Amino acid sequence: MEHHDVNAYTGFAEVYDLFMDNVPYDDWCRYLVGLLRDSGIRDGLVLDLGCGTGNITERLAKAGYDMIGVDASEDMLSCALKKRDSSGSDILYLQQDMRSFELYGTVRAVVSLCDSMNYILDYGDLVKVFRLVNNYLDPGGRLIFDLRTEADYAAIGERTIAEDREESSFIWDNDYDPETRENDYELALFIRESGDRYRKFTETHVQKAWRPEEIRRALAEAGLREIAMYDAFTRDPVRKDSGRIYVIAEEQGKERKSDGKTE
Repeated sequence: MEHHDVNAYTGFAEVYDLFMDNVPYDDWCRYLVGLLRDSGIRDGLVLDLGCGTGNITERLAKAGYDMIGVDASEDMLSCALKKRDSSGSDILYLQQDMRSFELYGTVRAVVSLCDSMNYILDYGDLVKVFRLVNNYLDPGGRLIFDLRTEADYAAIGERTIAEDREESSFIWDNDYDPETRENDYELALFIRESGDRYRKFTETHVQKAWRPEEIRRALAEAGLREIAMYDAFTRDPVRKDSGRIYVIAEEQGKERKSDGKTE
């Protein structure tokens, strides 16, 4: 089997989707749309930050939002563009790092799901992302994002997970350090090309378990106002054993057209 740089192959993102087929994207999107509607956002421009292959972006477009998707991975966006071609949706995709993204104007909401914020490992970078979000949100606009938690990473700990399918297989070596709260996993994918010939792709991912108090501090430093932190897929407060949480914050600082006052 051959080893290659995964970024050289646009087919990797399609394989990513194959192995993420257990994620209930429809349920996640229904919950997210509910949170947006709670905030009075039923239509208009919405940014999906760290959009990946466009699974959430496409669903939000179908729900009536005008979508922009930002991701740093050309590979992931290549797959997202194929989905856009199939669906006929009018999504604008931009290849940009979420720590330095630029938009053409403001948006009503920014959403970021599927652990995207966990990939920010440095607190200063987290504040930088939140400041950019605050800058590109409409007055009173909302940021909604999810996070995997310390409890979730600790439950996985050091473990090797493997899955074998007819067309491809993967081996996932996971390692969580409770001191740094960083979770490293090495992913090896074996993709059938023809007959018994497979091609090997490898990737290393690092995520960080941010604590609620750190998120609150970073939001405040960036000028955003925290609205709520929920145990995922509920409207209940975060628990110590919550595996995933949702954070909702509001833009502050811009003038509202309705009354001309600043927040």
